[in-house]
Amino acid sequence: MNEIPSPGSCRSSVELQIERVIVASLEQATVNVRCLRGPVRCGARFNQLSDSAQAIDLTLTQALVYGHRVAALDTGLIAFVTLRGEDVQLFRLTLAGQVIQGANPLSNPAIHRN
Repeated sequence: MNEIPSPGSCRSSVELQIERVIVASLEQATVNVRCLRGPVRCGARFNQLSDSAQAIDLTLTQALVYGHRVAALDTGLIAFVTLRGEDVQLFRLTLAGQVIQGANPLSNPAIHRN
């Protein structure tokens, strides 16, 4: 039986492990991360912090690899990313080793492939 995919089904699950927080303000944080499950694209929304039932809401707005801006992070890459959102104040705490989990932005269904 074939079902019509729901809009959320075009999203891919992504994970970033926090290595260290570089700068954290009220609006954004620059964080050194390792991509555990990718590719993670700019615009990815993170809604869960590992080992916590607390929901978060963070958006990846920029990723730098070796000083160059990239559109996506592949699994295994280490990068500096900028995260924005109401929960950015969490980065004022020590989060080294924690994993943030979420999903990439919706892809264009016309070009989505399984």
